[in-house]
Amino acid sequence: MYDEIRAKTKEETDRKCPSCGGTMDFDPKTGNLACPYCGHVQEIHAEEESKVEEKDFLSEQNKENFDWGAEKKTVVCKSCAAVSVYDALQISDVCPYCGSNQVTEEKGADSLAPDGVCPFAITDKEAGNNFHNWLKKKLFCPKAAKDGAKPDSFKGVYLPFWTFDTDTEVKYSAQYGRDRQEKDSKGNIRTVTDWFPTSGTYQKSFDDYPIPGTERYDRRSLDMIQPFDTANSKLYKPEYVAGFISERYSVGLKNGWEIAKKEIFGILNNEVTADIRTRNAANHVRNLTMSVKHSGIKYKYLLLPIWLSSFKYKQKIYQFMVNGQTGRVGGRTPVSAIRVAIALIIAAAIIYAVLKMSGTI
Repeated sequence: MYDEIRAKTKEETDRKCPSCGGTMDFDPKTGNLACPYCGHVQEIHAEEESKVEEKDFLSEQNKENFDWGAEKKTVVCKSCAAVSVYDALQISDVCPYCGSNQVTEEKGADSLAPDGVCPFAITDKEAGNNFHNWLKKKLFCPKAAKDGAKPDSFKGVYLPFWTFDTDTEVKYSAQYGRDRQEKDSKGNIRTVTDWFPTSGTYQKSFDDYPIPGTERYDRRSLDMIQPFDTANSKLYKPEYVAGFISERYSVGLKNGWEIAKKEIFGILNNEVTADIRTRNAANHVRNLTMSVKHSGIKYKYLLLPIWLSSFKYKQKIYQFMVNGQTGRVGGRTPVSAIRVAIALIIAAAIIYAVLKMSGTI
């Protein structure tokens, strides 16, 4: 038995058009509410303090994950009184009976409310055009898939993201190696690496490092469509999500930060390695150990815009997504084994020709 929660919808998100009485949705083209029937536009009044401020991570109490599971909530439509049942994850959707916008309470028990939102700036039509251009550039995608791919209807979704600011200081030790050529007793030339110890510190600041607050979507595809312009996010207002699906987080602030720390460690590892190479004119770096200290940790909880869709090729569904701000596309595509084989043959032929000309073979 589902644990049903009755949620109240917010009146300001079901604005009726003063011209024709239709339901007004958020319009990516104008950045305001617009009527899809007669085109009337109504301005969304921003708050006086419209900048989304970072919050102190250490002082936040509500850091845990939320397993909404099979929990459901009932929503009574303000326009037609129909009762809809949604996942407890959802903050907003559209009434399936009359098309009215339904935005519910943005926070649950002991969960955080969104600090800000990055509104859609790309329409579903523009997302479709970007998808086709993206698909055309996929070298190993079969031509039949490129010619016949027709995205299903796009679904606009606001997904929960954590963004983190942190100042890092790295203390490290490692060995760097320089290659040199020498002749052996038989006159053959070989490469020898001389190794030297090194240690030092490295500093880097991270601003708005993004981590998804959900595990329902493919992380690889989400990474492909980044970055988002989170620096220009707006204070959360229900009007911005009107007409779109939006979700609250299930990955909590604490786990989000743990994921961010691991990813930041990997970035620092690569940068420290490159720094050691550059400063010491080195060819190699090995045995790198790092101790990372974080300070000034801040966070924001943002809703970021994504167009979701899919297409079918040879009875298989391929999902993809489009950044609702920039139009950048990410996802998986069919792969032609023949095209891959041809590419490998060409690459092998080029390598053989180069080695042949150099006298190596």
